[in-house]
Amino acid sequence: MDLHFLRLWDIYNPILTEHQREITDLYFNCDLSLAEIAEQKGCSRQSVSDTLNKARRQMEEYEEKLRFSRLLAESALAQSLMAENINRWARENLSEEACAHILSLTQRDYSEEAKKRAEENREKQG
Repeated sequence: MDLHFLRLWDIYNPILTEHQREITDLYFNCDLSLAEIAEQKGCSRQSVSDTLNKARRQMEEYEEKLRFSRLLAESALAQSLMAENINRWARENLSEEACAHILSLTQRDYSEEAKKRAEENREKQG
């Protein structure tokens, strides 16, 4: 499985056509073969292959122009480096208890909280 295209699919699948989204979902996320997808969708393997290739090209073009995947990867790396520096500073300058607290804050998964706040912001703007 190509992780590069999975990352692009996660970002750009909403702007693919419904047909492309269904085919790419079955291929990337359900790990079905071209033959299995063709049988399920009632079309040829060549049609499935063509759809996948076109969707791949489109996602590559979107990424080339928009650079969302690259920006997300750079942002994640920056956050990781910042957390690493904060943790190092805490270990060198704080008590064991305070250091443990800082480590728990920098290693916590904030994804659910971030989703909730993003939804609240959309509702306020909407």
